[in-house]
Amino acid sequence: MARFKTLDQAEVRGKRVLVRADLNVPTKDGVVTDTTRLERLVPTITALAVKGAKVVVLSHFDRPKGKRVPEMSLKPVAQALSRILGRDIAFADDCIGPVAAAVVGALNDGQIAVLENLRYHKGEEANDPAFAKELALLGDVYVNDAFSAAHRAHASTEAIARLLPAFAGLQMQAELEALAAALENPKKPVMAIVGGSKVSTKLDLLANLVARVNMLVIGGGMANTFLYAQGVNVGNSLCERDLADTARQVLAKATALGCQIILPQDVVIADALKPGVASTVVGIDSIPPGQMILDIGPASAKTISLQLGMCKTLLWNGPVGAFETKPFDQATLSIAHEAAALTKKGALVSIAGGGDTVAALNAASVTNDLTYVSTAGGAFLEWLEGKELPGVKALAI
Repeated sequence: MARFKTLDQAEVRGKRVLVRADLNVPTKDGVVTDTTRLERLVPTITALAVKGAKVVVLSHFDRPKGKRVPEMSLKPVAQALSRILGRDIAFADDCIGPVAAAVVGALNDGQIAVLENLRYHKGEEANDPAFAKELALLGDVYVNDAFSAAHRAHASTEAIARLLPAFAGLQMQAELEALAAALENPKKPVMAIVGGSKVSTKLDLLANLVARVNMLVIGGGMANTFLYAQGVNVGNSLCERDLADTARQVLAKATALGCQIILPQDVVIADALKPGVASTVVGIDSIPPGQMILDIGPASAKTISLQLGMCKTLLWNGPVGAFETKPFDQATLSIAHEAAALTKKGALVSIAGGGDTVAALNAASVTNDLTYVSTAGGAFLEWLEGKELPGVKALAI
């Protein structure tokens, strides 16, 4: 991992500190419905304010595509952040120009402002140097605390970091250190669990992981494609039959690299994916025509848990079944509880991320029991794929 400057190296008293945050939170009728990202921003903002910085928060919200869309204003989000921080927050109706400059200029040391949606300006997503310069005029120091936006080369994540002294925020630092511990210098053996519906969306991830981990568990709809590639009749299950050759190539690469692939040995089947539907556990060689695989079976879940007990590091991206619909959540929940128990005992370093994975961990009530759970979606996945993230690269020293 590239070296980067952290907040403890930053002199910020009396300075205007531009904090790139991720305030792109879910809302309904103007009310924030999930404050997780806001809560994770609190340590960085608080640390800067306590040090006497004038904290100026930058973020995008939704996809206004360079236009001012009232429904995509950050003002309601700023109000929610104010309540969470227990501090007054000023709000500027623009993120550049005289309006923003007036709000920033009125800040005293330790005070906080949120500027309007960066994506109201086309220059943000275009990574326009001129737009980045206008943002930089508002600050003396730049802090990126938005790992979830670091996979995008935008003006507020990439170009601006080259114009001001740049530092990683506390959340960014924690995320990078957790991922480095899991991928770059992990305690071995390492297990990765990769789930989700389609192999096609995670080919780069699988190719990178088989070269880095000792055991790779493949679950969810993805597993059906691998089973089909091995000659298993998967009935009416979700399956990318055209990727059978690709699946066999992944299996061959894993064998060549000494990575053990763990596929289901039994599965939970039903004739439809809906709550309360009758379901049955069968071996993978006994799937009747017309039935769908909707979860891995209890024997498969037990095998994964036993193997996990022999590992020192876990990377998890994607549930192993259709966990949103009961009873097809059972295997994912049981593995989550085992990972949490091993982590609490100090026997496992557990790193998980991705929207569905976080939702599954929340459903199991173990999110806080794992070593690190990333709220980043695309950025977390691209890091696991071994790709360079522009927002991280820009912080490198």
